[in-house]
Amino acid sequence: MSGIVTLRVVRGPAAGRQFTFDERTCCILGRADDCHPSLPNDEAHRTVSRHHCLLDINPPDVRVRDFGSLNGTFVNGGKIGQRESHQRPEDVAGVAFPEHDLKDGDELRVGDTVFRVEVPVPQPGAAGDSGRPAARALSGPRLCAHCGKDVSGEVAEGRRGVVLCAACRARPDDLARDAARAAKQARAPGGEPSGLTYTIVRELGRGGMGAVYLARCDQTSEQVALKVMLPQVAADDAAVAMFLREVENTRALNHPNVVRLLDAGCWQGTFYFTLEFCDSGSVVDLMERRGGTVSVDEALFLILQALIGLEYAHQAEVPYVRLQDGSYGTGRGLVHRDLKPHNLFLSGTGAQRLAKVGDYGLAKAFDTAGLSGQTRSGAAAGTPLFMPRQQVVNFKFAKPEVDVWAMAACLYCMLTGDVPRDFPRSKDPWQAVLQSDPVPIRHRNPKIPPRLAEVIDHALHDRPEIGYKTAGALRQALEEAI
Repeated sequence: MSGIVTLRVVRGPAAGRQFTFDERTCCILGRADDCHPSLPNDEAHRTVSRHHCLLDINPPDVRVRDFGSLNGTFVNGGKIGQRESHQRPEDVAGVAFPEHDLKDGDELRVGDTVFRVEVPVPQPGAAGDSGRPAARALSGPRLCAHCGKDVSGEVAEGRRGVVLCAACRARPDDLARDAARAAKQARAPGGEPSGLTYTIVRELGRGGMGAVYLARCDQTSEQVALKVMLPQVAADDAAVAMFLREVENTRALNHPNVVRLLDAGCWQGTFYFTLEFCDSGSVVDLMERRGGTVSVDEALFLILQALIGLEYAHQAEVPYVRLQDGSYGTGRGLVHRDLKPHNLFLSGTGAQRLAKVGDYGLAKAFDTAGLSGQTRSGAAAGTPLFMPRQQVVNFKFAKPEVDVWAMAACLYCMLTGDVPRDFPRSKDPWQAVLQSDPVPIRHRNPKIPPRLAEVIDHALHDRPEIGYKTAGALRQALEEAI
């Protein structure tokens, strides 16, 4: 791994407890039962908010942001993020309180509980889980793996591994072309490259972590979607190994309603995948063609198919499931954690059209391996438009039901052209999820049939629990409401 972050309780009712994080995670600290770490709901902590502050952890990096609590969060005795005594929580909901990077030895106090931050620095040459050295000694300048520029000043202390400079990350086209040509030499999930190379035809789209292209396999002439993902931090050996294991899980999925992963690898800090090309684009493209929304009949036709694919993925046997002791074994089920209309893809036309769940687990795996940097609490994180509160509170422990909620949110979006919750600019988007409920769908579109609206609204309940726990249960409810 890139490192380990431990929060050790050194003062307070839970003194002696510790919370260890060895992979990318984001969690909320407070008095609520669903927080992790959760603080006592007692007199000594009455000044602590139910959802008090956000911890963004990407070992060895850790960052904290107060949510505008009445009494603040303390770092080494200094107060951060406190609202004024006359202000209500809603008065500061849109205030972006500063984020504070924590380092080894720092103390974080919330109420009467004090955590000491422990971040042991990985030793050069220490073995990673791949059996090879996890990091090279940091002697001499750090160079960009693509252009050779000295990037020593861009690499965070304690970060080892392959680095891409900011300028190269801003030009994914160049990286994609090089990776496509060198794919037969690239490090692959199974240890051996596929021997295939690709020629890029045109760009299909891009996002914060990379871009996707229409490409042609030089050996088979098959059209594929080639996706590149660019790490925002140094990609060490252990993080790469973790990510490629997750890719193998995705490769194990074989279903008509799941986009097939064909090939994958890592070349000079650029991660690439080739995926089944879906010739009718995504649900977002369909919505644009239809003027912003999709009819009830067409939306249900597609979402019911997507739920079949989701149900399959939640039950499929996959080769790498992380066990409690940290080792890996065969297991069942993958949670997507990033479902939205952009990655529900379409193939074919008319009655033969297929809806397919795409990008299965890739964004989540990239994040979990720590390769996306620290973005969840910052502006680059975007808005959690398709996340239930359970996923925002602690996304590492998200269960399959968060995908079911997100699929219902996709259906809501197709029928209304809007997302389930209101996200006013004056309100922190993460707090909007924690503090507000989804808007009933008939408030957005009164033409939705009442029985169907009841099912969708129930599916989008996430307080205290998500309405439908399985994709099969939601699919059955929708079919009965038609």
